[in-house]
Amino acid sequence: MPEIYIYAIEGRSVDQKRALIQDITTATAKHFKVEPDTVMIQIIESPKENKAKGGIIFSERDIEQRKL
Repeated sequence: MPEIYIYAIEGRSVDQKRALIQDITTATAKHFKVEPDTVMIQIIESPKENKAKGGIIFSERDIEQRKL
């Protein structure tokens, strides 16, 4: 049974997550030659203040980009 974990910043709608899960399930089933109901996907969301890139917390990146 394939297991896929997606790490993302919180804020996507349920419809966006559902569409992503459906696309990944379809692709995994096709390329791994397994039934779609054996594909397990988990989305792990982090608050913007708990994740950083380039030393800048994501909740502050929006502020920094507005200054440019």
